Amino acid sequence: MIKSRRNPFSTLTLSGVALALSAAALLGGCVVRVAAPPPPPRVYAPPPPPPPQAYVEPAADVEVHAAEAPPPLPDYEQPPCPEDGYLWTPGYWAWGGGGYYWVPGTWVQPPRVGVLWTPGYWGFVGGVYAFHAGYWGPHVGFYGGVNYGFGYGGVGFAGGRWAGNSFAYNRTVNNVNVTNVHNTYNETVINNVTVNKVSYNGGAGGIAAAPTPQERTAMQEPHVAPTPLQRQHIQEAARNPALAAKTNGGHPAIAATPKPAAFNAPGVVGARGAAPMGAAQLARTNGPGAGGPAAGAPRFNNGNAPHVNNGNLPPGAQPSVTHVPPNAAVHAQGAAPTQGAKPQAAKPPAPKAQQQRAPKDEKHQEGGNR
Repeated sequence: MIKSRRNPFSTLTLSGVALALSAAALLGGCVVRVAAPPPPPRVYAPPPPPPPQAYVEPAADVEVHAAEAPPPLPDYEQPPCPEDGYLWTPGYWAWGGGGYYWVPGTWVQPPRVGVLWTPGYWGFVGGVYAFHAGYWGPHVGFYGGVNYGFGYGGVGFAGGRWAGNSFAYNRTVNNVNVTNVHNTYNETVINNVTVNKVSYNGGAGGIAAAPTPQERTAMQEPHVAPTPLQRQHIQEAARNPALAAKTNGGHPAIAATPKPAAFNAPGVVGARGAAPMGAAQLARTNGPGAGGPAAGAPRFNNGNAPHVNNGNLPPGAQPSVTHVPPNAAVHAQGAAPTQGAKPQAAKPPAPKAQQQRAPKDEKHQEGGNR
């Protein structure tokens, strides 16, 4: 019997080849399944800021639109400041009821210490006239470059400043009676803008003015809306037919009041050129016995004189002339009865019993009943 002899080396060789092939297959599989490296993390890049554009007032500040330009500002006097703590808010034309009506200028108590009033203004934008509401804030913002007078000459405010918890009044541009108000100073205000009565910004014939850097900063500060008394003042003006521009021709008989909504106060003043109001109209507008607006009040510096406006002089500068009449409040209040006495001239002749008086009485009444 023949026995086959096995070659041990052949068995080892075959085993080694098999192992090598298996290892190669495994290694090849690992190479194929290796994942690609993860992408780098994404980094957020904010969008670039928009290019600078022409100034446009925020739409939230626009109260109303009108298709026609507001009338020129009337010329009127400032009533005396009633007492310490009141700040002046200039009059302006508002729109309502199909036309413009005058909101009289008035002295107002601010909502808190340290704030100043930025007047509202009309601006021509997008083919219409838009009214931008006024507000209280730490600094005076942009009000269209309109020269409202009495410290509001188109840029900033030169009528006074806060000194701690008290407000100091510049008597050069404010009608302040030092008997009632003690915290005052005199500072000349230089006028650097064209003096006119234009009441709106932009458009044909409007004021060409844009906010200064300081005004832009003030516009971004926290603001306080008009006080309830200011809103009542506007509502009273809207309900008064004598304040409609189509009625008064741009010269309201109630141009300014000593306090908000005080249309029957003795210190009310009328605009220059305002038509005298009849007795019935006086009673309906100002209440019985009010005597009408004090149209004969002494003319006080309304901020439109050549030397008045934006207060760029250093604090403490003294003017060469003080424009405040020493007895402004007394004369302003004493003028109302004179105007209220005019309708008495139209009374019918007195009865005979009243005409038969003693000679001295006839002499005293000479020219009154003839």
